[in-house]
Amino acid sequence: MARAAAVTPPTRRPADVSHDRTEAVLSRLQLLVTRKLDGLLQGDYAGLLPGPGSEAGESREYRPGDDVRRMDWPVTARTTMPHVRRTVADRELETWLAVDLSASLDFGTGQWLKRDVVVAAAAALTHLTVRGGNRIGAVVGSGAEPVAPAGRWRRGPAPVAGPGVLTRLPARAGRKEAHGLMRAIAGTEIRPGRSDLGALVDMLNRPPRRRGVAVVISDFLAPVPQWARPLRKLRVRHDVLAIEVVDPRELDLPDVGVLPVVDPETGELHEVQTADPRLRQRYAEAAAAQRAEISAALRGAGAAHLRLRTDRDWLLDMVRFVAAQRHARTRGTTR
Repeated sequence: MARAAAVTPPTRRPADVSHDRTEAVLSRLQLLVTRKLDGLLQGDYAGLLPGPGSEAGESREYRPGDDVRRMDWPVTARTTMPHVRRTVADRELETWLAVDLSASLDFGTGQWLKRDVVVAAAAALTHLTVRGGNRIGAVVGSGAEPVAPAGRWRRGPAPVAGPGVLTRLPARAGRKEAHGLMRAIAGTEIRPGRSDLGALVDMLNRPPRRRGVAVVISDFLAPVPQWARPLRKLRVRHDVLAIEVVDPRELDLPDVGVLPVVDPETGELHEVQTADPRLRQRYAEAAAAQRAEISAALRGAGAAHLRLRTDRDWLLDMVRFVAAQRHARTRGTTR
């Protein structure tokens, strides 16, 4: 009697395994966000995180901290008391994400990589936005090949790295489209080098759009002059939320002896003697000064600032931020 031939199951390609893993991660994120954030979204419809809305509403007396651009001058003239015009959110809000996935985001010493926190924050904001028929789109930047240092005898200006790979994902409404947007963001390949954060933010300024919400998610390690001006320009028309992703090792060094460190954007390898207390102190002071400069630039641009860390519960931090923003709006302030 002939023996039946054994059937060999088809071999799964690495791309299929990666796709399944991405789908599983996005499903877990959606469940977490739904459980944690839905309770904050009950009741009267208001704008997304940073702003109170864009449609004119009732007037009330001015309070310290109110946005002077919302002054109601006719009522102020009639009553001789300063008044501001309250605003309500559009029923169809358009939100755009600027997602920075430079090589420096592929790093993490806490519970997650910085890239994971970026994708998770984008998923939470997408969930907050798609309710009520709102539209959400994104621009994603990933890497620019690092420029080799100029040779000793090279003449002329040094070569300049390009803006990297910048991708625009159109704004659409609906949960199916939003899930497709998240798949595209989560599936973006991180390339060597650093994308031009200023060019990425400037993509939200072109073409001009109706007033809405713009969210920039990055570690903001790019030079501040590169992105500060485009961010200020973006704030003129939109409510801006800046989400800064930080790893604890970017703030201080542990005492672990000789520590090999690889620059993810250039591939350069350095050995750092972390047993030197003076070196650790200088590192912490430089890191604190850098973060202070980033915070000052974000405040100067008028953006709401949320910092997420890889060693903390990012979702809890987002919940607290949303609650604080709502509390500020009920007191009549925008920050």
